[in-house]
Amino acid sequence: MTAPVFVVDSLAPGDLSGGQYVLDGPEGRHAVSVKRLRPGEGVVLTDGRGRWAEGVVRAAEGKDRLVLAELDPVHEEPPEQPRITVVQALPKGDRGELAVETLTEVGVDAIVPWTASRCITQWKGERGLKALGKWRATAREAGKQSRRVRFPDVADAATSKQVASLLADAAFAAVLHESGDAPLSAAELPASGDIVLVVGPEGGVSPDELALFAEAGAHPYRLGRSVLRTSTAGTAATAALLTRTGRWS
Repeated sequence: MTAPVFVVDSLAPGDLSGGQYVLDGPEGRHAVSVKRLRPGEGVVLTDGRGRWAEGVVRAAEGKDRLVLAELDPVHEEPPEQPRITVVQALPKGDRGELAVETLTEVGVDAIVPWTASRCITQWKGERGLKALGKWRATAREAGKQSRRVRFPDVADAATSKQVASLLADAAFAAVLHESGDAPLSAAELPASGDIVLVVGPEGGVSPDELALFAEAGAHPYRLGRSVLRTSTAGTAATAALLTRTGRWS
């Protein structure tokens, strides 16, 4: 899709009846005051959950109202297969949002924040809820920017035991770690089901966590000779997987 994407709360077939649709609020303001869309330009509306429809700008009113016409029927994009989930250990500072942004842009389907034992950053109380909110807002904005209509799910923060349970249910489970004796690019991947990839913190995945994940069926893999930061390793690994699953063909 090449037209700019805007998010609406609901996008059922009946929501676009009547010949026109008014986009207002923050999305309307962004369309009118930031994107400066004009009559005749195309847009895409989505609920971020796979439903989307194309329309044409009829008029821009004030600073935050975009009137759309020539609306297509609502389409639904099916979930991708295999589904890719990245378990992302909590990085320092704003590198968490960087990881979420690039993971969303590259096409990951779900992101699980992980409170690994060696994480310097810890999500507790109101601070944790605020940080999680930032991750989810980043995924939404990156989804729009990359013209996606199905945004990645950003789960609540998980413990190592919860991550192990997720790995046990996966069709393919991997941990990025220097102890891996095989490159991720050579792993045998399933055609469907869940691929779950664990990215450790800057201090690395602890031996106890490696053992726990191995018991759940996850194997360690390496990407290459260079060492990537936790905020970029997941994106690089996801790209390597996507080239081999057929999703980028």
